[in-house]
Amino acid sequence: MRLSSQVVITTQMSKVIKDLEQLRTTESLIEIIVPSLVTEATDDMPIAPFIHKIVTEKVSFSVKDATLAIEKAYMASDERTIIILADKAFTPLVQNKLLKIIEEPPKNKEFILVTESKSTVLDTIKSRLPITVLSEKREEEVLGLDVVQLSLGSVYEFVQTHKRTDAKAMTILVERIVKEVMASQNYNLDDKTLSLFSNSYVALDMGSPPQFVLNALLLKLLARKKR
Repeated sequence: MRLSSQVVITTQMSKVIKDLEQLRTTESLIEIIVPSLVTEATDDMPIAPFIHKIVTEKVSFSVKDATLAIEKAYMASDERTIIILADKAFTPLVQNKLLKIIEEPPKNKEFILVTESKSTVLDTIKSRLPITVLSEKREEEVLGLDVVQLSLGSVYEFVQTHKRTDAKAMTILVERIVKEVMASQNYNLDDKTLSLFSNSYVALDMGSPPQFVLNALLLKLLARKKR
């Protein structure tokens, strides 16, 4: 990773921002980031004078924030300035607002966009900035459910354990269950079962209660278990 114009794709955005700060030599940094990426500052770790950190008013990056980034880019300065913009996903409206300044940045100004998904980056942005995809190996937690020995009791306990799991985390959990079920060879993996998996994803995406989706999936899987 370099401290130059690019789009950085990562699920560890706070860490990447810190890593970018560590790469600094003589540049000034302007960071416009969403509130979820703010870490508590301590007296022992003050913000360096060469870093101007701005937190967006809303939970996600807005056109107003994009306008601010453009204004910062046009501020008169001969020193090299890196403008770092960070959010889980930038809307098409925000990206289109930034397009011209990214295509023709003022002298000594460069833009780094830090976001989670390459698929949300517009092709017009991709054609103007290099894409850096950071591979992050994460140790997968133990699922906590033995799909081979699935029973009514284990279903109940597992659902209770995840009764406060949100939709995003539940989608990941369902993916892991599906993988283990398919690898176990203990289930009738016909079209009906495969539809069960896809219907669970759709239900979560449509806003169904995550605990309800998990419970329904496991009970229906139990019925599809080989005897």
